[in-house]
Amino acid sequence: MRMPRTLVAATAAVLAVGLATAGTAAIAVTPALAATAGGTTASFTLTGGVLSITVPTGTVSLGSSPESVTGQVISGPLGQVQVTDARDPVAGSGWVATVISAAFTPGAGPAIAASAVSYNAGVITKVGTATYTANNPVDLTAPVAVVTASGITGDNSATWNPTISIAVPGGTAATSYSALITHSVS
Repeated sequence: MRMPRTLVAATAAVLAVGLATAGTAAIAVTPALAATAGGTTASFTLTGGVLSITVPTGTVSLGSSPESVTGQVISGPLGQVQVTDARDPVAGSGWVATVISAAFTPGAGPAIAASAVSYNAGVITKVGTATYTANNPVDLTAPVAVVTASGITGDNSATWNPTISIAVPGGTAATSYSALITHSVS
């Protein structure tokens, strides 16, 4: 855009008067400079997660054995159980993993009661800061603690592969038996 000639002439005259009255002082005109640095505050938020338990899915075979007149114990690994505590718990808080079993029932005939089922957590693999304690109950008729976490600081997890043992009474019929074993955590 062009400035009108009268405006250009007037501006030149004002500058000339300014130079004449300033004596030896020079008027310096500096252009505006762009910023050479700038800051931006960035942030993020971590929200508390949940307390959860993961258990084996599907049917797990605990093994097989010939029937016995005197009775026997059949044992086998259930598969990996994992509790994950991402709640950002208050220091020192904890959780309790429990288990309950239904009776082991055959296709036909008498069942083996849950009171004959025992649970051994075995080795507990730990992540995070906490104290983990196995309970290893011998009767799964009612919900019973199997692993307890205490003294927690921050997020944590525990993983174990329990051994399930069933005290099979003597004279039990030769067939397949099954039961639902349910874990929970709170």
